[in-house]
Amino acid sequence: EEEEAPLLRGIFEIGGGSCDAVLSARRLRWSPILPESPAGDSATGLQVKEEIIEMKDVFSVKLKRRRFAGQKKGGTLLGITIFKCLKKEENKLTDCAIHLHNFSEDHCHAWFKCLKEIVNGFQNRPKSLKVFVNPSSHKREATHVYYEQVAPLFKLADIKTDVTVTEYEGHALSVLKECELQAFDGVVCVGGDGTVSEVAHGLLLKAQIDAGKDTEYVPRPARAPLPLGVIPAGTTNILAYTLYGIKHPVTATLHIIMGHVQPVDVCTFSTPSKLLRFGFSAMFGFGARTLALAEKHRWMPSNQRKDFAFIKTLANLRPEECELSFLPLQTSQEDSHENDRITLLYLGSKDQWHKIQGHFLNVSIMAIPCLCSMAPRGLAPNTRLNNGSMALIVVQNTSRSAFIKHLKRYASVKNQFNFPFVETYTVEEVKVQPRFKSMLDTKDDTCGNSTSAEGTYPWNIDGDLVEEGSAVHVRLHPQLIDLYGVNIDELPGSKATCNCI
Repeated sequence: EEEEAPLLRGIFEIGGGSCDAVLSARRLRWSPILPESPAGDSATGLQVKEEIIEMKDVFSVKLKRRRFAGQKKGGTLLGITIFKCLKKEENKLTDCAIHLHNFSEDHCHAWFKCLKEIVNGFQNRPKSLKVFVNPSSHKREATHVYYEQVAPLFKLADIKTDVTVTEYEGHALSVLKECELQAFDGVVCVGGDGTVSEVAHGLLLKAQIDAGKDTEYVPRPARAPLPLGVIPAGTTNILAYTLYGIKHPVTATLHIIMGHVQPVDVCTFSTPSKLLRFGFSAMFGFGARTLALAEKHRWMPSNQRKDFAFIKTLANLRPEECELSFLPLQTSQEDSHENDRITLLYLGSKDQWHKIQGHFLNVSIMAIPCLCSMAPRGLAPNTRLNNGSMALIVVQNTSRSAFIKHLKRYASVKNQFNFPFVETYTVEEVKVQPRFKSMLDTKDDTCGNSTSAEGTYPWNIDGDLVEEGSAVHVRLHPQLIDLYGVNIDELPGSKATCNCI
């Protein structure tokens, strides 16, 4: 590759020795200046080790000064500090500092100005963020996570933040509806899946309001106006795991600072009369009953509450009787345009719907792979963040021991769908129509494991409990929102995909 034109060349002390540094628009390189040997040739046959920093990995440049205690301004100039984003093992990112020492004000200011211009020139990097912190997330740690690990990095990267610490459920949603989003480059939420779900829903609802669309019925939603950043500080953090492959607030923060964005598919969940919400994944049956029971025991610590609900729901395991209708993914030619695909879908869709009726222990509808610590390959390993399809995973009625075997497989690399009672489909739309039990069946509803009295069923939508009585229609909308992060499927050494459809 051809050598780039150098913008600046100068001498700094780096890592304890004098170095010759050269800056181009793409990289900063330096090598030690070696003393001449008495014979006149430069240091005897030593290999000169050149160091290189790619400028795209740099997120902040500061002038370094020595100040006395309490001194805010001025101080002796020592040189320049460059902060870069460093990739570590397991998809982890961290920040590191490189110090370039030189006492000359003019020299340092010229370099500082040039370095700053390069860093400010990178597209997609946010300069101003709207931040939501949920103080009641898992063990109430979100506030500490934000102020101790995240805010200092935003400040270092010169990102302005407007922080709302939420005070009640739905707070972020009401702030977003009124918020002038033009003032920001991105929205960030610090919390668990419930917080992410509320903020993503709010951001998409705001997009519909701003586009003058009806928010009760949204067949073709407008795209979210800003990317969403997810800082994990909850119990499960499925979205953060799916985006970063890891629960690590600093990694998430650096993806936001570096402006790594990823378009992601979103679902709308609606009843015949109204839009319930925007979301990424849902469970009906076991996954929803477990959540409903956990919500009734909010007074317990989160991990205990989840274990208790899981075991109790398993002990009272029983199927839901319902009818599932779904529209399988219409695959048109790969090179055709998005609009052609939609036309094809609408023209041919009337007779394409498939129906299954029966007794189901669990129904999962997922637009993203849903990775978490319990399911390292994902609850829906066959789908991707933005491949324009959803995974429909149907678990038919079976014995408790067989169902437990299926659940245990999520934690291993074995195929969790390789059971006669599990069926998987790749779909674009799903309708779930529960069949209500008679009142005789509901009298033993001691643990919320049957239909509630008002005739509603629990749904688990992105870790949020939604109670609904009528049929629910789930539609996929390709790449409706940008999330800060990377597609970890594309990283080297990412999870193996299993072809079980």
